[in-house]
Amino acid sequence: MSVSNPTLITFVIYIAAMVLIGFMAYRSTNNLSDYILGGRSLGSVVTALSAGASDMSGWLLMGLPGAIYMSGLSESWIAIGLIVGAYLNWLFVAGRLRVQTEHNGDALTLPDYFSSRFEDKSGLLRIISAIVILVFFTIYCASGIVAGARLFESTFGMSYETALWAGAAATIAYTFVGGFLAVSWTDTVQATLMIFALLLTPIIVLLATGGIDTTFLAIEAQDPSNFNMLKNTTFIGIISLMGWGLGYFGQPHILARFMAADSVKSIANARRISMTWMILCLGGTVAVGFFGIAYFSANPDLAAPVTENHERVFIELAKILFNPWVAGVLLSAILAAVMSTLSCQLLVCSSALTEDFYKTFLRKTASQVELVWVGRAMVLLVALIAIALAANPDNRVLGLVSYAWAGFGAAFGPVVLISVIWKDMTRDGALAGILVGAITVIVWKHFELLGLYEIIPGFIFASLAIYFVSKMGEPTRGMLQRFAAAEADFRLNK
Repeated sequence: MSVSNPTLITFVIYIAAMVLIGFMAYRSTNNLSDYILGGRSLGSVVTALSAGASDMSGWLLMGLPGAIYMSGLSESWIAIGLIVGAYLNWLFVAGRLRVQTEHNGDALTLPDYFSSRFEDKSGLLRIISAIVILVFFTIYCASGIVAGARLFESTFGMSYETALWAGAAATIAYTFVGGFLAVSWTDTVQATLMIFALLLTPIIVLLATGGIDTTFLAIEAQDPSNFNMLKNTTFIGIISLMGWGLGYFGQPHILARFMAADSVKSIANARRISMTWMILCLGGTVAVGFFGIAYFSANPDLAAPVTENHERVFIELAKILFNPWVAGVLLSAILAAVMSTLSCQLLVCSSALTEDFYKTFLRKTASQVELVWVGRAMVLLVALIAIALAANPDNRVLGLVSYAWAGFGAAFGPVVLISVIWKDMTRDGALAGILVGAITVIVWKHFELLGLYEIIPGFIFASLAIYFVSKMGEPTRGMLQRFAAAEADFRLNK
């Protein structure tokens, strides 16, 4: 194995620490609510950082720096779209969803919330939303496993197949054992590690290339249009990149953080912490990819791995420019990004299978201990399917993420957003929104219509479907009363 010992030792220590946190959380996990939502006990710092870390997966340190390295600042529209979308999600959805889920049967999962909020006795809303979660999250999990495999492959010289299992094993271990608390506590550690890596690396790259002026001259010499945010872009292209921000309203692994906050009062503080973290991380990511252009044009003999796969730009810079011990810590940040998101997604899939299929349809009388163990078994099942999907070494991280992100954003985004702000939404409206959103994404992606990112038509059509179908019926008195009580609770405590 072609690896310097310090990097390997750092990785092993980091992974051992994450698994240890899993075992600590195991002791606080007594029932299904603890396993799925941590007993709604997260304070503002953990809520903020775990929401950020679970959102920013391997694409933050691999996909996005690679895109900037290849195309210059014109790819940074995606970062702007994400910042706007995340802020609006914290502002409009976070606090309201926290109280609405509590007032609607103390819901633990999104399908749970939908069926309580809209009094769906048929179970149709629960089944369809759980299926959407399983389909798109398995693709999303696969993207995390690909990112982890790429990291192990390039750092330790492993074959892709071995790297696939090595990258996934630790995440599966602590998610399996500790559930939501393990995921949230590890996310907080991982968020800290990610911001450290993304602030330090661009500064060192700048110094290595001779300071700001020299770096900018080198980037300009390589291609002056690297500075042009409109290079090779069209109106549709910019709208597509900005459209990523719409996805936030429908991501179950991020929304679960809002549902798990200890109170609405924590949300405002969590929003400030999370947005500061996010802006710094995205700024650092763009800088790594951008300054990497200057570094590798000045050192073409070192550029071969990045030329072969541009998503390795952060990995190569960390290995070249840092002492092996520090490089180990920085590369652990990629593993942190991958593990934090993958663990959340495994848990959301597990909770959909356990709460929304097993408990609801198969074993209504199952004990809490049984449900927790079924949840653990489902983590393993989803992980194995995701590993099988990730087995193709030609997979690109950003491509897999964009499809899953669009699926959730369009299928759940409008339903979640409208359900917490519009009292007259009905069950049929919610059902129409989920189906129209999911189907639009799949069809639009397949035919690649207009070159427009599929989340945008999906979100628009789903919102229209919710409005018009809801107008055809009317909510029950119970739905209106619970909505009013939750909204009053929100306004009193925010």
